[in-house]
Amino acid sequence: MKKKQYKEKKKNWFLYFGGAIVVVMVVLILLGYVWTPYDPNAMDGAAKAQAPSLLHLMGTDNFGRDIFSRVLQGAGTTFFIALCVVAIGAVCGTVIGALTGYFGGWGDEILMRICDSITAFPSILLALVMIAVLGPGKWNVIIVLGILFIPSFARIVRGEYAKCKDLNYIKSARLMGAGHVRIMVRHILPNIWPVLLPAISIGFNNAVLAEASMSFLGVGVSPTEASLGRMLSDAQSYLLRGLPWYALFVGFTIVLLILGFSLLGEGLQQRRRR
Repeated sequence: MKKKQYKEKKKNWFLYFGGAIVVVMVVLILLGYVWTPYDPNAMDGAAKAQAPSLLHLMGTDNFGRDIFSRVLQGAGTTFFIALCVVAIGAVCGTVIGALTGYFGGWGDEILMRICDSITAFPSILLALVMIAVLGPGKWNVIIVLGILFIPSFARIVRGEYAKCKDLNYIKSARLMGAGHVRIMVRHILPNIWPVLLPAISIGFNNAVLAEASMSFLGVGVSPTEASLGRMLSDAQSYLLRGLPWYALFVGFTIVLLILGFSLLGEGLQQRRRR
């Protein structure tokens, strides 16, 4: 019995490694909100393009700014945008999916066709079009990506509610006099968390990629605000001109964020399948 439990535990190292990476990254991001070794936007002409050292752990950029401080600030911006995007997508998608999956009917058809219309276009292309209308900026990126993330969550929740609404414990709750809202919130919602949590983790991963891609293209956050995607875009010009560590450290930070949430999502999916 103990041997079997050990094997099952060993199979889910994705969850442990992913969780560890995410915790470390979140701690560093929170640290960046309250403290950085240097002012992330302070330029120093005498410290331009310095290699990594004890004074500057990740070196300095072409303006003499400390890259480590800017990475902390940029990771915080990217993380905040991804968090808001997933929150909008998960909350709105859960509400839409719960209503359509539980009640069905013409409301289900209309809302699902709207979701189909949104997902019929490439997400990044649609985001670029919407940003061209609204204009660049952190909050506009959050609104646009949040809207684009709603259909994926709505479909997942809709399927789970449609599957659960006719189960015996739901029928018993109806016979006991429970109303629709109570059944949806108190009886069904807690039982779909094992499905929703991996979706949230994967959605966060996709949100980081989307924000970094848009900022890399110059349509994300404003130039005055540090973001991992914008920093990577700035660093590419100096990759072969004496500043290779700039792009490498920024890219490595993006990879770590994506890897952490990817492993965490895979671990949560494995845990749900057991």
